[in-house]
Amino acid sequence: MILVTGGAGFIGNNFVRLVLNKYAENIINLDALTYAGSKDNLPRSHKHLFFEADIRNYEQVVNYVKLQPRVIVHFAAESHVDNSIEGPRVFVDTNVIGTFNLLEAVRQHSPDTLFIHVSTDEVFGSLGFDDPAFTENHPYKPNSPYSASKAASDHLVRSYHETYGLMTIITNCSNNYGPYQHKEKLIPKVIERALLNQPIPVYGDGMNRRDWIHVDDHCKAIDYLILKGIPGETYNIGTMCEVANIDMVTHICNRLDLFVPQENKYETNITFVKDRLGHDLRYAIDNSKLVNLGWKPTIQFNQGLDETIKFYIGQ
Repeated sequence: MILVTGGAGFIGNNFVRLVLNKYAENIINLDALTYAGSKDNLPRSHKHLFFEADIRNYEQVVNYVKLQPRVIVHFAAESHVDNSIEGPRVFVDTNVIGTFNLLEAVRQHSPDTLFIHVSTDEVFGSLGFDDPAFTENHPYKPNSPYSASKAASDHLVRSYHETYGLMTIITNCSNNYGPYQHKEKLIPKVIERALLNQPIPVYGDGMNRRDWIHVDDHCKAIDYLILKGIPGETYNIGTMCEVANIDMVTHICNRLDLFVPQENKYETNITFVKDRLGHDLRYAIDNSKLVNLGWKPTIQFNQGLDETIKFYIGQ
């Protein structure tokens, strides 16, 4: 049995779909169904057992951990940086206390479970344009309440391995794109605004750079670590595909010109807005540790982005 937290969200939902098709065992899916999770997106299968549960509630969590799953894959998190700036408390409650609840439940009731903690490259802070990419040994320098809460949860996970011997693996992944992502995120937001002929906001000068990975490659990397990962280790997951935000937005607009042509070019609605607080300049992932373990990404960026755009426009 595999227990997935946050499986009604973007990455969790795609992971559930992957493992349902691959394994014969049941998948228990826990999600609080906040605004970012949708039960309507979930796959239907007799092996998929969904329960509305909140990791901030220890009593709810422990009931499922007592079933002693073979693996727990922990996606559940508040993840939108803008929201963390406006209201940081829920990020600490969910990302820190929620992770603590899971770890405690595993320690007390299922100590042989493999616990995979899905984190972010944002815990490492910001890179300059000429800096080498993040490795697993890069110091933590989180710059937003979101990334700080994820950094804190990473440290908790590591400590439960070192202190109690739990079989934990931490993954730090770059920006994901693909189907079922919430519309607050960059790619679906650009598509929605463009099709509605509304201003398409770009922070600052748009030169902030992100390393992008298709969600299917991310999910396959996690699945690979279930089989090959070493407990106690941390693995960076990325594709070394860096794109400036303005280039991403312009590219999406250009593809929409092809897929859904209209009289005016979509990029005419691009609007530069005031930069957000603590906006990291650049993220870049050195994925060599995971590649040397035997994993490699398979989805080329242009192909994956075209498929993603077509998903959101219904083609």
